[in-house]
Amino acid sequence: MQVLEQLKKTSAERFLAIYESLQQNGYGPLDGEVAKVLHFRPLAIKKLPMAQRARRAKSILESARNTELAYEILGAYLIKNHRELVTTFLDETGVKHDQGMIDDVEHNQPDAAKIEAVLTKLDGKFDPADVTVYLAICAEQWPQIQLLDQLWQKRAG
Repeated sequence: MQVLEQLKKTSAERFLAIYESLQQNGYGPLDGEVAKVLHFRPLAIKKLPMAQRARRAKSILESARNTELAYEILGAYLIKNHRELVTTFLDETGVKHDQGMIDDVEHNQPDAAKIEAVLTKLDGKFDPADVTVYLAICAEQWPQIQLLDQLWQKRAG
């Protein structure tokens, strides 16, 4: 839920930047779904400006309430563009991972006592908007750690 709410709070310009950063060979990550909605052939979708495709992709995510796909898109953005943000949080809160990827999320949780200090450190090194996106992912990933959700709610407004 937090990830979908974070997506809804993301401006069109910021989502476009996220969407563009994930493109491969000129295709955005949801261009196949966008093409279906618009009744385009998959190859023809490239003719539309990326901003229009990103707006439609964000709309699809929000209207379908597709939390898993929103989680994947935002997570992929962070791993691709800001892996150090993810790995720093995980390392400093004691979560075992392989370059930001966690095998057993249920039994491999961050130390709640270290979270606030790590977030302060991350805010000083990375764009706080990206830190907030990661905090939404963490709150979704570890719902039993209520502090994550509380901190995300406070930051997200």
